[in-house]
Amino acid sequence: MTNTHQKKIKLGVHARRTKWAPFWAVLRKFGTGKRVHPSMMTAQRRHWRRTALKIGPRKVANSHLG
Repeated sequence: MTNTHQKKIKLGVHARRTKWAPFWAVLRKFGTGKRVHPSMMTAQRRHWRRTALKIGPRKVANSHLG
């Protein structure tokens, strides 16, 4: 696998952590009368401009060390 493939996998994992909650989960948690944005239920907040993911290149074992 290449480094770009590993990076895309990591980006996909982080994207799943920041997804908004479904509307029925919001109704179940806050009640029918509350108008709350679904992102209030997710712990991870991220914005593509404000905070970037710290994803570096994958560590590869040195072949000359055995």
